[in-house]
Amino acid sequence: MIGTTAAATLIFPTMEHTPGEEIDDASAIDFALMTRIGAGDHEAFRQLVERHQNAVVGTVTKMLGNHSDAEDIAQQVFLRIWRNARRYQPDAKFTTWLYTITRNLVFNETRRRGRKKEVSADEREETARHVIEDSPEYRPDQELLQNELRAAVDQAIAALPETQRMAVVLRRYEQLPYEEIAVILKLSVPAVKSLLFRARTTLREALAAYLDEV
Repeated sequence: MIGTTAAATLIFPTMEHTPGEEIDDASAIDFALMTRIGAGDHEAFRQLVERHQNAVVGTVTKMLGNHSDAEDIAQQVFLRIWRNARRYQPDAKFTTWLYTITRNLVFNETRRRGRKKEVSADEREETARHVIEDSPEYRPDQELLQNELRAAVDQAIAALPETQRMAVVLRRYEQLPYEEIAVILKLSVPAVKSLLFRARTTLREALAAYLDEV
């Protein structure tokens, strides 16, 4: 069975990078590209899309649960960037603006659909039964357990309320700092931390079957 530490790492992994020169350099590149895009440079726009499209598509996919829809929303995100490039002011990291646009379009889409994704306890238990068997003959290797746990984590995240889900996706997958998530979600940093705490509690409860018994 996968240990509690391993499971918690998959839910909220330790940040592997620290604020510093690398982030500053990345922001400088984005700012330079946006200046060129504002002047109508199509090549700069292509480069910007290549730099960020995977992150945008991945974020939208995890929010909406549909890759095809995610690609459509991502196109809308970058179309808005192109249309508003001349008015762009580098008073914050480009990714903050990027994910703010993404948040707005995703929230609009989920509200348009009136869709509320929920995962029942029975579904979680059924998933758990595929991973954890009582039979002594069944001993899946660690890699299989990790893969199954990742799928269960994604499923549990999809069941979170909209704002909690966005906060978790930005923190877990995009590894954004609390301060940047706060700007994107229009919340205070303490509110973001509280939001993530509630989400973490919910996820741990949903994934209880995967944790070692104390």
